[in-house]
Amino acid sequence: MPSTQQPRTLEGTVAIVTGASRGIGKAIAFDLASRGAKVTITFSSDRSKEPVDELISRIKAEANSSAIGVQCNLQATEAPKKIVDATVAAFGHDIDILVNNAAIISDKPVQDITPEHFDEVFHLNVRAPLLMVQAVLPHLRRPGRIINISSVGARDGYANTGTYSASKAALEGFTRNWAAELGKDGSTCNAVNPGPVQSEMLGQVDPKTVAAQKQVTPIENRVGTAEEVAEIVAFLAEPRSSWVTGQCISASGGFHKY
Repeated sequence: MPSTQQPRTLEGTVAIVTGASRGIGKAIAFDLASRGAKVTITFSSDRSKEPVDELISRIKAEANSSAIGVQCNLQATEAPKKIVDATVAAFGHDIDILVNNAAIISDKPVQDITPEHFDEVFHLNVRAPLLMVQAVLPHLRRPGRIINISSVGARDGYANTGTYSASKAALEGFTRNWAAELGKDGSTCNAVNPGPVQSEMLGQVDPKTVAAQKQVTPIENRVGTAEEVAEIVAFLAEPRSSWVTGQCISASGGFHKY
């Protein structure tokens, strides 16, 4: 687990992390809070509030910071404004950091991809980040930080994950374009591309596949941790990353196609 004694490099900032009730999003939210940020944690309308309440309590007790939870369906057009309004109301000033983490991982061969499935994946993985950025921009304290959580799947092709990989490739395209559009005042936009990470989602993957993934990961032949991804996100959120923008940074231990 990450140290709760992180340098308070984000003291006085406000961050939104979408899809932060578990896994990578949860680790990111805690890490940013441990560095001094006040954090809004969004979680799906079909998930229990209990894990978020536990995370908020942990942030208060261990990270000595503040957090709120906003439950919503990010596929709904009105959700981003709800999240931004709740954040500004709770913390009293504008937003410094947006982490677009919420996503659906699809698992369908090409012949089984329906228009409904395609729309569901792209609505959450691509449209929701776009709408979040649009909702945040009027409240973004400049220079701001936008960080998108992509995937190594955006660049490599894996069987049965075409819709997911395509959606992450689209998110990377947005990342580079937003960096070009928002940089005039020093704001940055970057993406982090995790490889296989130990999480609830990985527990749903065939153990043989996980074993194969470990074998093609040069660093220690293991999967990563959510905390290792969170460290890279924290760097991109901090002032020291001011000369980094439009980048899609692999956080994968050197993982390559198996």
